[in-house]
Amino acid sequence: MKLKNKFSLSFPSRSANESFARGSVAAFVAQLDPTLEEINDIKTSVSEAVTNCIVHAYKNEVGQIYIYCDIADDNTVRIKIRDKGCGIENIKQAMEPLFTTIGGERAGLGFAVMQSFSDNLKVNSKPGKGTTVTIFKKIMPRYTVNGKQ
Repeated sequence: MKLKNKFSLSFPSRSANESFARGSVAAFVAQLDPTLEEINDIKTSVSEAVTNCIVHAYKNEVGQIYIYCDIADDNTVRIKIRDKGCGIENIKQAMEPLFTTIGGERAGLGFAVMQSFSDNLKVNSKPGKGTTVTIFKKIMPRYTVNGKQ
């Protein structure tokens, strides 16, 4: 598969930057002319992944969050959201709906939400090294010009 376009950015793990991340990815994906539902799915998934970095990866400190996003020639968007935080001990358990390590206001639905709004979700993590969440979403072509999108 050939890449059509890509971008990357990094920013501090402050809650004020969650909307920046969501908006940046949405603006990049807009070149594919996604439906409102597709763009909202992507924004929601990015919000959940970035929030996990802020709340869980770095807990009570500020670290860096890295986003890499690319678009393949078949209109599949790949979004990698990475941190260098504490990592996840048990990924399978962390991905179970309602599981949370913090409790309180947290519902433990972040990964379930990401899975429901993406076509595929991969989570890689090493305790003490960080976590990478990769979200895949295919954007359906809306129009063609001379047989090409």
